[in-house]
Amino acid sequence: MAVSVSAVVLLTVVVVLLVKKGGLKAGHAAVCTLLGFYLASSSLAPAISEAVTSAARLISGLKL
Repeated sequence: MAVSVSAVVLLTVVVVLLVKKGGLKAGHAAVCTLLGFYLASSSLAPAISEAVTSAARLISGLKL
């Protein structure tokens, strides 16, 4: 749960910054959001979730 909430907050901040400073239009952001909702309800959702969780574990395990 903590990973998904953190990911949501991080992605929200990235989208807001892209809309404000990166030239991403609000319509493009809306389409990306809709794509996310459709992906979440698709058969790919478990694989995407597992990949993101694995990447988060890999990043958190790095010793810098």
